Amino acid sequence: MAFKTLVLGIGNNLLSDEGAGVHVVRQLAEQYPDQDGVEYLDGGTLSFTLAEPIAAADGLIVVDAARLDSPPGTVRLFEGPDMDAFLKGKRSSVHEVSLADLIDMARLTGDLPERRCLIGIQPESLDWGDAPGPEVAAAIPLAAEQVLDTIRRWTGEQARIA
Repeated sequence: MAFKTLVLGIGNNLLSDEGAGVHVVRQLAEQYPDQDGVEYLDGGTLSFTLAEPIAAADGLIVVDAARLDSPPGTVRLFEGPDMDAFLKGKRSSVHEVSLADLIDMARLTGDLPERRCLIGIQPESLDWGDAPGPEVAAAIPLAAEQVLDTIRRWTGEQARIA
């Protein structure tokens, strides 16, 4: 059975940079629509209905706007225990409470994927707007490449994802 990876984009794409995770997942779904073992999911502003797809995954990659205390458009990856600490410690994701709750629920039910990471993008503006600002827009391809690199690393795939 193939390794199953859920790439979960989180955010409200009506609030400019806040929708960064959704924009990354949409770009990946357009460029790599038929990737074996990979599911791209627009998680919107989160709900507990996401617990089921998380439980079904072997690997979980969450992409979200996150407070990184860095310049707008900074992309940072937090993997495994580092992801857990980031969510619990500083509560730095824009959706921190709900994302932390989902992770805790998966952990309590024994469904938390062992391989998991958060790819955070530092927003500049969370104002109304249907597109990210220039710094975050420039970071979307970088975050998408980090998603692909993570999938390759987790699955041991040396070839380019096509």
